[in-house]
Amino acid sequence: MTLSAFLAAWALHLIAAASPGPAVLMAARTGVTEGFRTGVWLAAGIAAGAVVWAVAALFGLAVLFEIAPALLWGFKIAGGLFLIWIAFQMWRHASDPLAAPNDGRTARGAWAALRLGVTTQLANPKPAVFFGAVFVGTVPPGTTLPWIAALLAAVFLNELLCNVIVARLFSFDGPRRAYGRMKTTIDRSFGGILAVLGIKLAAT
Repeated sequence: MTLSAFLAAWALHLIAAASPGPAVLMAARTGVTEGFRTGVWLAAGIAAGAVVWAVAALFGLAVLFEIAPALLWGFKIAGGLFLIWIAFQMWRHASDPLAAPNDGRTARGAWAALRLGVTTQLANPKPAVFFGAVFVGTVPPGTTLPWIAALLAAVFLNELLCNVIVARLFSFDGPRRAYGRMKTTIDRSFGGILAVLGIKLAAT
Protein backbone atom coordinates (compact mmCIF):
# COMPACT_ATOMS: atom_id res chain seq x y z
CA MET A 1 0.00 0.00 0.00
CA THR A 2 1.34 3.42 -0.94
CA LEU A 3 1.05 6.63 1.06
CA SER A 4 -1.10 8.20 -1.65
CA ALA A 5 -3.51 5.24 -1.53
CA PHE A 6 -3.67 5.51 2.27
CA LEU A 7 -4.42 9.24 2.09
CA ALA A 8 -7.11 8.63 -0.53
CA ALA A 9 -8.82 6.03 1.66
CA TRP A 10 -8.53 8.34 4.69
CA ALA A 11 -10.02 11.32 2.82
CA LEU A 12 -12.91 9.32 1.35
CA HIS A 13 -13.81 7.93 4.75
CA LEU A 14 -13.52 11.33 6.45
CA ILE A 15 -16.10 12.72 4.02
CA ALA A 16 -18.37 9.74 4.69
CA ALA A 17 -17.95 10.03 8.48
CA ALA A 18 -18.92 13.71 8.41
CA SER A 19 -22.01 13.11 6.28
CA PRO A 20 -25.39 13.25 8.07
CA GLY A 21 -26.77 9.85 9.00
CA PRO A 22 -27.98 7.83 12.01
CA ALA A 23 -24.65 8.09 13.85
CA VAL A 24 -24.32 11.87 13.46
CA LEU A 25 -27.98 12.33 14.40
CA MET A 26 -27.49 10.25 17.54
CA ALA A 27 -24.34 12.22 18.47
CA ALA A 28 -26.23 15.51 18.13
CA ARG A 29 -29.14 14.38 20.27
CA THR A 30 -26.88 12.84 22.91
CA GLY A 31 -24.86 16.04 23.14
CA VAL A 32 -27.92 18.21 23.68
CA THR A 33 -29.77 15.86 26.05
CA GLU A 34 -27.01 14.14 28.02
CA GLY A 35 -23.98 16.39 27.69
CA PHE A 36 -20.55 16.30 26.13
CA ARG A 37 -19.02 13.55 28.27
CA THR A 38 -21.73 11.07 27.35
CA GLY A 39 -21.41 12.22 23.74
CA VAL A 40 -17.71 11.36 23.75
CA TRP A 41 -18.43 7.80 24.90
CA LEU A 42 -21.14 7.48 22.27
CA ALA A 43 -18.70 8.73 19.62
CA ALA A 44 -16.14 6.15 20.76
CA GLY A 45 -18.75 3.44 20.32
CA ILE A 46 -19.64 4.72 16.85
CA ALA A 47 -15.95 4.69 15.95
CA ALA A 48 -15.51 1.15 17.28
CA GLY A 49 -18.49 0.01 15.20
CA ALA A 50 -16.94 1.57 12.10
CA VAL A 51 -13.73 -0.35 12.73
CA VAL A 52 -15.76 -3.58 12.95
CA TRP A 53 -17.25 -2.88 9.51
CA ALA A 54 -13.83 -1.94 8.11
CA VAL A 55 -12.31 -5.20 9.37
CA ALA A 56 -15.26 -7.11 7.95
CA ALA A 57 -14.71 -5.45 4.57
CA LEU A 58 -11.01 -6.31 4.66
CA PHE A 59 -11.97 -9.93 5.24
CA GLY A 60 -14.38 -9.93 2.32
CA LEU A 61 -17.79 -9.28 3.88
CA ALA A 62 -18.65 -6.83 1.09
CA VAL A 63 -17.90 -9.56 -1.46
CA LEU A 64 -20.03 -11.99 0.55
CA PHE A 65 -22.90 -9.48 0.44
CA GLU A 66 -22.61 -9.44 -3.35
CA ILE A 67 -22.60 -13.23 -3.57
CA ALA A 68 -25.42 -13.67 -1.05
CA PRO A 69 -27.64 -10.56 -1.28
CA ALA A 70 -30.14 -12.16 1.10
CA LEU A 71 -27.53 -11.80 3.86
CA LEU A 72 -27.23 -8.08 3.23
CA TRP A 73 -31.03 -7.83 3.10
CA GLY A 74 -31.28 -9.53 6.50
CA PHE A 75 -28.72 -7.15 8.01
CA LYS A 76 -30.54 -4.15 6.56
CA ILE A 77 -33.94 -5.28 7.85
CA ALA A 78 -32.55 -5.87 11.35
CA GLY A 79 -30.72 -2.54 11.33
CA GLY A 80 -33.74 -0.67 10.00
CA LEU A 81 -35.96 -2.13 12.72
CA PHE A 82 -33.43 -1.09 15.38
CA LEU A 83 -33.38 2.50 14.11
CA ILE A 84 -37.19 2.56 13.96
CA TRP A 85 -37.32 1.32 17.57
CA ILE A 86 -35.02 4.16 18.68
CA ALA A 87 -37.21 6.59 16.73
CA PHE A 88 -40.30 5.25 18.51
CA GLN A 89 -38.64 5.79 21.90
CA MET A 90 -37.76 9.38 20.95
CA TRP A 91 -41.35 10.05 19.88
CA ARG A 92 -42.81 8.34 22.94
CA HIS A 93 -40.74 10.41 25.39
CA ALA A 94 -40.77 13.65 23.41
CA SER A 95 -43.05 15.39 25.90
CA ASP A 96 -40.97 14.39 28.95
CA PRO A 97 -39.39 17.48 30.58
CA LEU A 98 -35.67 18.11 30.09
CA ALA A 99 -33.87 17.72 33.40
CA ALA A 100 -31.10 20.00 34.60
CA PRO A 101 -27.60 19.35 33.17
CA ASN A 102 -26.26 18.22 36.55
CA ASP A 103 -29.06 15.72 37.06
CA GLY A 104 -27.26 12.38 36.89
CA ARG A 105 -30.51 10.63 35.99
CA THR A 106 -30.46 12.16 32.52
CA ALA A 107 -27.09 10.86 31.35
CA ARG A 108 -26.20 7.29 30.46
CA GLY A 109 -23.15 5.70 31.98
CA ALA A 110 -20.01 5.34 29.88
CA TRP A 111 -20.67 1.69 29.05
CA ALA A 112 -24.29 2.32 28.07
CA ALA A 113 -23.29 5.22 25.79
CA LEU A 114 -20.47 3.17 24.26
CA ARG A 115 -22.83 0.26 23.65
CA LEU A 116 -25.44 2.52 22.04
CA GLY A 117 -22.78 3.96 19.74
CA VAL A 118 -21.58 0.53 18.63
CA THR A 119 -25.14 -0.72 18.11
CA THR A 120 -26.16 2.37 16.15
CA GLN A 121 -23.18 1.96 13.82
CA LEU A 122 -23.63 -1.79 13.39
CA ALA A 123 -27.34 -1.31 12.66
CA ASN A 124 -26.33 0.03 9.25
CA PRO A 125 -24.45 -2.52 7.09
CA LYS A 126 -23.87 -0.01 4.29
CA PRO A 127 -20.45 1.02 5.70
CA ALA A 128 -19.23 -2.52 4.98
CA VAL A 129 -20.17 -2.03 1.32
CA PHE A 130 -18.57 1.45 1.36
CA PHE A 131 -15.34 0.16 2.87
CA GLY A 132 -15.31 -2.73 0.41
CA ALA A 133 -15.61 -0.33 -2.52
CA VAL A 134 -12.88 1.97 -1.16
CA PHE A 135 -10.51 -0.81 -0.16
CA VAL A 136 -10.72 -2.50 -3.57
CA GLY A 137 -8.94 0.49 -5.10
CA THR A 138 -6.64 1.43 -2.23
CA VAL A 139 -5.67 -1.75 -0.33
CA PRO A 140 -3.84 -4.15 -2.66
CA PRO A 141 -3.38 -7.85 -1.84
CA GLY A 142 -0.42 -8.42 0.42
CA THR A 143 -0.75 -5.10 2.25
CA THR A 144 1.38 -5.32 5.37
CA LEU A 145 -0.04 -5.33 8.88
CA PRO A 146 1.34 -1.85 9.79
CA TRP A 147 -0.56 -0.28 6.88
CA ILE A 148 -3.75 -2.13 7.83
CA ALA A 149 -3.35 -1.03 11.45
CA ALA A 150 -2.80 2.57 10.31
CA LEU A 151 -5.91 2.40 8.11
CA LEU A 152 -8.08 1.06 10.94
CA ALA A 153 -6.69 3.72 13.28
CA ALA A 154 -7.60 6.39 10.71
CA VAL A 155 -11.14 5.00 10.46
CA PHE A 156 -11.49 5.09 14.25
CA LEU A 157 -10.14 8.64 14.57
CA ASN A 158 -12.25 9.98 11.69
CA GLU A 159 -15.45 8.66 13.23
CA LEU A 160 -14.46 9.66 16.75
CA LEU A 161 -13.49 13.23 15.92
CA CYS A 162 -16.47 13.93 13.65
CA ASN A 163 -18.99 12.72 16.21
CA VAL A 164 -17.18 14.30 19.17
CA ILE A 165 -17.34 17.66 17.36
CA VAL A 166 -21.06 17.20 16.71
CA ALA A 167 -21.72 16.23 20.34
CA ARG A 168 -19.68 19.21 21.55
CA LEU A 169 -21.48 21.72 19.36
CA PHE A 170 -24.86 20.50 20.58
CA SER A 171 -23.81 20.36 24.24
CA PHE A 172 -23.34 24.13 24.64
CA ASP A 173 -25.86 26.08 26.70
CA GLY A 174 -27.36 27.91 23.72
CA PRO A 175 -28.40 24.79 21.78
CA ARG A 176 -29.49 23.13 25.03
CA ARG A 177 -31.76 26.06 25.99
CA ALA A 178 -33.24 26.14 22.50
CA TYR A 179 -33.80 22.40 22.71
CA GLY A 180 -35.50 22.78 26.11
CA ARG A 181 -37.96 25.30 24.67
CA MET A 182 -38.87 23.10 21.71
CA LYS A 183 -38.11 19.62 23.07
CA THR A 184 -41.33 17.94 21.98
CA THR A 185 -41.09 19.24 18.41
CA ILE A 186 -37.36 18.53 18.09
CA ASP A 187 -37.56 15.02 19.55
CA ARG A 188 -40.43 14.11 17.28
CA SER A 189 -38.56 15.61 14.32
CA PHE A 190 -35.40 13.65 15.24
CA GLY A 191 -37.51 10.55 15.73
CA GLY A 192 -39.22 11.07 12.39
CA ILE A 193 -35.91 11.52 10.57
CA LEU A 194 -34.44 8.44 12.25
CA ALA A 195 -37.54 6.42 11.35
CA VAL A 196 -37.24 7.54 7.71
CA LEU A 197 -33.56 6.53 7.73
CA GLY A 198 -34.52 3.15 9.20
CA ILE A 199 -37.21 2.60 6.56
CA LYS A 200 -34.83 3.72 3.80
CA LEU A 201 -32.14 1.37 5.09
CA ALA A 202 -34.52 -1.57 5.14
CA ALA A 203 -36.07 -0.75 1.76
CA THR A 204 -32.98 0.00 -0.36
